[in-house]
Amino acid sequence: MLTDKDIISLMQEEAYKPMSYKELEKHFGIESANEFKDFIKLLNQLEESGHIVRGGNDRYGVPERMNLVRGKLQAHAKGFGFLIPDDRDHPDVYINAHDLNTAMNGDIVFVKITARSQGGGRLEGEVVRVITRANTQIVGVFQSQETFGFVIADDKRVSRDIFIPQHAFMGAVTGQKVVVKIVNYPEGRSAAEGEVIEILGHKDDPGVDILAIVRKHQLPEAFQENVLAEADAAPDSITEEEIIGQGRRDLRSKRIVTIDGEDAKDLDDAVNVELLENGNFRLGVHIADVSYYVRESTALDIEAYNRGCSVYLTDRVIPMLPHRLSNGICSLNPRVDRLTMSCEMEFDENLKVVNHEIFTSVIKTSERMTYTNVRKLLTGEAEPEIVEKYAYLMEDFKRMEELAARLRSRRMKRGAIDFDFEESKIIVDSEGKPTDIVKRERSVAEMMIEEFMLAANETVAEHFSWMKVPFLYRVHEDPDSEKLMNFMEFVTNFGYSVKGKGNSVHPRALQALLEEIKGTPEETVLSKIMLRSMKQARYDAQSLGHFGLAAEFYSHFTSPIRRYPDLIIHRVIREVLESGGTLSDKRHEYLSSRMSDIAQQSSERERVAVDAERETEALKKAQYMLDKVGEEFEGIISSVTGFGMFVELDNTVEGLIRLSDLTDDYYNFHERQFALIGERTSKIYRIGDEIKIRVARVNMDEHTIDFELLDMKPRKEGGFSRGGGSSNRGGKPFKGAAGFKGFRGGSDKGKPEKGKGGFAAKGKGGAKAQGAGGGGERKERAGKSDKERTERVGQSGEAGAGRAEGGAARRIEAAARASRGEGGAGQGRGEGSGRAEGGVWRAEGGAGQGKSRRGKASTPWSEKRGKGGAGRGKAGGPKLSEGGSLSARLESVGAGRTESGAARGESKRGRGGIALGGEAQARGGSPAAERSTGGSDWASGVNALAKGGRRRSDDGDDKKRRR
Repeated sequence: MLTDKDIISLMQEEAYKPMSYKELEKHFGIESANEFKDFIKLLNQLEESGHIVRGGNDRYGVPERMNLVRGKLQAHAKGFGFLIPDDRDHPDVYINAHDLNTAMNGDIVFVKITARSQGGGRLEGEVVRVITRANTQIVGVFQSQETFGFVIADDKRVSRDIFIPQHAFMGAVTGQKVVVKIVNYPEGRSAAEGEVIEILGHKDDPGVDILAIVRKHQLPEAFQENVLAEADAAPDSITEEEIIGQGRRDLRSKRIVTIDGEDAKDLDDAVNVELLENGNFRLGVHIADVSYYVRESTALDIEAYNRGCSVYLTDRVIPMLPHRLSNGICSLNPRVDRLTMSCEMEFDENLKVVNHEIFTSVIKTSERMTYTNVRKLLTGEAEPEIVEKYAYLMEDFKRMEELAARLRSRRMKRGAIDFDFEESKIIVDSEGKPTDIVKRERSVAEMMIEEFMLAANETVAEHFSWMKVPFLYRVHEDPDSEKLMNFMEFVTNFGYSVKGKGNSVHPRALQALLEEIKGTPEETVLSKIMLRSMKQARYDAQSLGHFGLAAEFYSHFTSPIRRYPDLIIHRVIREVLESGGTLSDKRHEYLSSRMSDIAQQSSERERVAVDAERETEALKKAQYMLDKVGEEFEGIISSVTGFGMFVELDNTVEGLIRLSDLTDDYYNFHERQFALIGERTSKIYRIGDEIKIRVARVNMDEHTIDFELLDMKPRKEGGFSRGGGSSNRGGKPFKGAAGFKGFRGGSDKGKPEKGKGGFAAKGKGGAKAQGAGGGGERKERAGKSDKERTERVGQSGEAGAGRAEGGAARRIEAAARASRGEGGAGQGRGEGSGRAEGGVWRAEGGAGQGKSRRGKASTPWSEKRGKGGAGRGKAGGPKLSEGGSLSARLESVGAGRTESGAARGESKRGRGGIALGGEAQARGGSPAAERSTGGSDWASGVNALAKGGRRRSDDGDDKKRRR
């Protein structure tokens, strides 16, 4: 029987040349009608999933052999994006905003490479087909315009508002947070069109902010009835017959305890430490046996797979499993029988594991301990009643402390990197309003549990790696050599050095640096930059090692209540134990085929959870600082960019000091030193410096905070700002040839002032500009987010003309050239007249906000890149068929085809697009519709303009928007 692997393998052969379906049919020797029907369906499925491509001549091949790259689109708030290829060895591809072709952030797409830098390092491309849509719904604030409406998306990577026709309001009114289902995706200048499917409440109502984040990330809250029914069927207690019948080892007589935070309810790990007669330590790590209750392919299992993990937001938890399991029968509550999966390890005097066992068990924990009480008991700070209550466990805790300290020492010696970041906990009241931000303490109790879990995870991973059974591993690959070299060069600015060269750097050298900077002002900053120079940890079906832990084998074994990968490996362990240490060939093959998919799904869901948790934290921190405007604090510079510097306060809140607010001098950004240096005063602001600030502004829409230095004086009214901009504090705009062309000078309320030249302040070649517009640029949280590719563009000068001098990554220059450099409040350097191809720069929106256009300067919009000129039929550019019937013969055998969309570039009926200077956005399919809509009447013209969406105008208070 023909399989998808057979087809793909053929097309990947070097000698293969693209074949039509008839040639493939002949090659595979397909004769009967049923075989032909199955073959065509399989071919269509592979095409729909993007594993193969059908070209314009109806010939099939694999994407990589047809100059196409498959991957995920990572969009940026400025409109452009990057393709993150499925092939990890393939470099990322920059995509101009005008080459997205209906694709949105997160979509799986095909991209055609259109430009390569000398040496092939930097790639540019355009989306030629969307394979899978990631965005089916958008969360945002509704704004009614009577006959139509818009939804301003919370996700700033959706750069244009969603058009809502009047019949799709569903009763929504201006100011409400709504969930919108996308009906039509953006194309050309037309915005996406949607319909309201849920009203969350007014954006200022208590609880709506967190609910909006939940909906934005499409986190599933409620469980379906069949899932709850399975959870309800789980028994409340365990019978002796059950224990004996499963052959579980009875550990109920041992002193085993759980140690967790005070507010933890899903207790999935318990520990005990014994001193053996030979002087060795025996560590027992006992994990809730969730796999016993969540069986393969059940509704519970499918739901857990889809969720991937539990999500911990500020005031709520979205669990992976229903509470009856996560907080009930699976939770290792004190003094009740619980089914567990145990890993016991015997350590000799050199802390080498000389013996270990992994088995199913039953335990009864002695106590439910908290980190606080264990810390107090071990440090002698505990109250007398606590000392008396837990006196019988004191020897156990002391042994745990000793073993954990020795394990940690051994781990550090082998080169594990220990990032000791200060974490915060946000305290909220009953309505979700933050009342305090306190630092989380990483005491001896937390470190004990951390070391024990690491030891168990490594032991289990190594055991099953040697057994060669299908498994899931937690991997952390070696850092990218370029990013690591940049970091090694950067630390020399602080007088430090790292031994090694690029890929040959051992994690021990990085840990040595962390120990050297311990307690210094730059410790936090250097640690964060080191972390960002590394790759993200992820799940994989292969054991590729863990760079950060300096471990050859590592897995996640210890949290099956809240992580699906842990549940999966528990299931594999049980199956191996029950089958006598082996798996049947059929079962081995099935599990092997599933592991890669589970690893990818788990990694993706983990990223979604992390993003939601970070966004919630940023929201609550901004909300907490809302009534602190005008107050003064001391902080440390945590990041320096081309548009300002970020300052972190002692309570972990971070805010931005804009370059436009540094009024005592003109400051240049020095990328390699991560420093701002004044031209006149030579004053230096660099990472790690301690400064005093005042809270200036809090933007609850962006969840960002602006600071200002205490000793800075406001600019004079109407004062001249280098580059032609004038103060954002009022006054008339500066007039003259040195102004930006089309620049909105003056205050936020000022009118546009046309300059007589482009960037002319320093001659024709380009201008320096330190804009003074009023804080309207989008905040790039460079230095805060650890998203690798967002960081590459996050520091691109969103100031002035959008110069790419704010980041260390090689792609920033390309990104900045193509981005609309928002932010008169930032600092930028124009580069002549833009792109070498003749792209024209223009400033629009808030002061100093710029936007580039692709294409040659002399080419009208309707002729650019062969896209959508009115009545021009098929557009130029790459040809990629996306649908249609194969032949009459296919119809005769009844093999249906899933339509994947009309052929790209064909002129279609427009959805109200208006011709601008001879351009018509052609959409639709019928020949009769190949007409320009430029002659539409006034009413349809207004509707079309509305449908085209509104670009965000960052004027002053971020609330004014133009259409």
